[in-house]
Amino acid sequence: MTASAHHEPVTKGRSNGDRLPMRTVRWDKKMSNNSAAALLVYTMLQIFFVLKFIETKGMSIAPYFGLVLLVGVIIPVCRKYEKRWRDVDSFGLSERSLAARFRKDQISLWTLTLGIPLVFIGMILLIRAIF
Repeated sequence: MTASAHHEPVTKGRSNGDRLPMRTVRWDKKMSNNSAAALLVYTMLQIFFVLKFIETKGMSIAPYFGLVLLVGVIIPVCRKYEKRWRDVDSFGLSERSLAARFRKDQISLWTLTLGIPLVFIGMILLIRAIF
């Protein structure tokens, strides 16, 4: 996934021969796709890695409530990034500036997506070591 953008308008042909100009990059769509993928990856990390560290002996349902809570934490973050890019036309920036801003937000989103589960696992291990 590259955040580079073309400076020339792209056209799309229609069946009747008309040519319609299209935006070169749909930044809102790209961020929406990144948010959806980040949410999916985050949830999988929670299920396959974090859950192993928070499971308790017996039939306690508490770890599963914790898992739901942790997934609930990332949803507002993903929505924040999607909302920011929904009105990309109002930014008034060039395609190159939008590409740089998009890459910054993309890196931030994925850092949180991958970092929160790792920090949480670290906290669990630290608490276990103390107690």
